[in-house]
Amino acid sequence: MKEIGKTSKAKLVLSAIIPIIILAGMIAYIFGPGSNLLSFGIQRPQVSLEKIDFLDSKIIVTVRNTGHVDTEVVQADINDRIQPAAIEPHKNLHRFETAKVIIPFEWNRGEPYQVGLTLDDGQRFTKSIISAELSPKPDIQLASYFALIGTYVGIIPVMIGLLWFPFIARMSKNKYKFFLALTAGLLLFLGIDSIKESLELSLKSLSGTFNGPLLVATIVVISFLALFYTAEKLASRIDSRITKPVALGLMIAVGIGLHNLGEGLSIGAAVGLGEIALSTFLIVGFTLHNTTEGIAIAAPMARGKPMIWKLAAMGIIAGSPAIFGAWIGGFVYSPFAAVVFLSVGAGAIFQVVISIMNWIKEEGEKTITNAAVASGFAVGMMVMYLTSIII
Repeated sequence: MKEIGKTSKAKLVLSAIIPIIILAGMIAYIFGPGSNLLSFGIQRPQVSLEKIDFLDSKIIVTVRNTGHVDTEVVQADINDRIQPAAIEPHKNLHRFETAKVIIPFEWNRGEPYQVGLTLDDGQRFTKSIISAELSPKPDIQLASYFALIGTYVGIIPVMIGLLWFPFIARMSKNKYKFFLALTAGLLLFLGIDSIKESLELSLKSLSGTFNGPLLVATIVVISFLALFYTAEKLASRIDSRITKPVALGLMIAVGIGLHNLGEGLSIGAAVGLGEIALSTFLIVGFTLHNTTEGIAIAAPMARGKPMIWKLAAMGIIAGSPAIFGAWIGGFVYSPFAAVVFLSVGAGAIFQVVISIMNWIKEEGEKTITNAAVASGFAVGMMVMYLTSIII
């Protein structure tokens, strides 16, 4: 019987390995004896100008080889005029490899520029800057500035929203369902907004090689599943180490925090590129929009034991990532990282929405057709839309 069992197991393993061996053989043949099958047509190199920094008397271009063949950068130009340039670490680029093209140039602040790079096959790739601005350098003064802006658009608005905690805590059960549904509506809007921003950024700043829309979809699903797993782990600790209101409040804070990280990245990058003026009106717009995030945290926690330090901790978790995002976006901005963070935030938020809807069901509501639930959901979406158009 043992020998029969071993034989069956060996056949099972072999049946799993055989397809892999056949597939590996086919790939080896294509790149070996059968390479002539790939000889038709010409593969053209492709590069992406990911970032342009304006420094004192020079312009630095970060270029990445996003094609399938190796290539060489042979020439740089500004506004169609060829310029001398140094390329570090070298001008030969393998696939996905990056280099910095350093162009000595006396540029003028506020003027538009078009930077072009020519490859060894004669192709020219360009990137336009609407208004040149000195690229920020990491120092205490600028880091403090980003921290202040992140606090204004992240931490303070969330803390203001948390002040509704006593009001929500005294509500009747039906009105409380309204605020839970309102929270779900607020978060759903944030999730959709994150996907919209990530798709726009991927189409604008990422090479087609990265398949931006598919990248966004993949990360949204993965982050959704990751938070779903985390939520299950938190649920197992309810009534022992953590109560359900606190667990849900924590998940909401994490989801909002990931969204605010992406928002901070956008702010920091915009400041670095000189494409945004953080006026009082803009700060007020962000503050008004993000205040609703505090309500989203306060609503589920209103059924738990009121503890100021827990509310404050949730506010910090939700709001402080805007500061870190501003630092990253202003000093070491990467469009790929920005797309990833925004997508992670969207997936996390969608999972939190499902958790809130499940809690509404546990409160005795089997569907969202209840007037309080349906109206709360609609009002949440509408509030987020109206505050978003102010920004």
